[in-house]
Amino acid sequence: MSEIIIFMKFKIFNYYISLWEANMKKTFLSLLIGGLLMTATYAKTAVCYFSCTGNTKTLAEKTAKVLNADLFEIIPEVPYTSADLNWHDSKSRSSNESNDIKSRPGIKTIQQVSGNNKVFDLSKYDTIIIAFPIWWNSAPKIIWTFVEQNDLGGKNVIPICTSGSSGITGAEKDLKACASKLAVWKKGERFRAGESESELKKYFENIIK
Repeated sequence: MSEIIIFMKFKIFNYYISLWEANMKKTFLSLLIGGLLMTATYAKTAVCYFSCTGNTKTLAEKTAKVLNADLFEIIPEVPYTSADLNWHDSKSRSSNESNDIKSRPGIKTIQQVSGNNKVFDLSKYDTIIIAFPIWWNSAPKIIWTFVEQNDLGGKNVIPICTSGSSGITGAEKDLKACASKLAVWKKGERFRAGESESELKKYFENIIK
């Protein structure tokens, strides 16, 4: 009798072990498929940023990490000094550029920071995220240069910015006006430099579908 009880307990134990293994396999496959889908969704995304003080750089780095995207820095031909960035001075370089509708500062290079593609090649990406600070209620004129020099036609374009108070609406309007009419613009957003990765992930999950 005791042998029968032991045998039954053994069968029950094996049954629960089988169920556990089956559930573990399902969980593993779900995670694997989810990871592959996530990679497929974001793998063709490039984050391009312009930053002078480091705030936008921090935002761009977090964005690229969250999306597993390639990261590129837009480097000006002539670097900006502290005096250039003094928005209190109406004669500073940033003030003059911002107030001149024809100003288009030159881009020295679009340099890889991280990712698989060492050279910035638009043809390799479906989605381009452009990160920049807000200057005089718009994007810095070097970003205007970027969207004019690069054919964004057929690409999903997502502008994101850092700013203490100004929103992104003016920048979106200006950039759309000078970019390819075939670009697919997604609703941009203003973030704090210290924005959490969880908040960034939530935003992009709703935008990139």
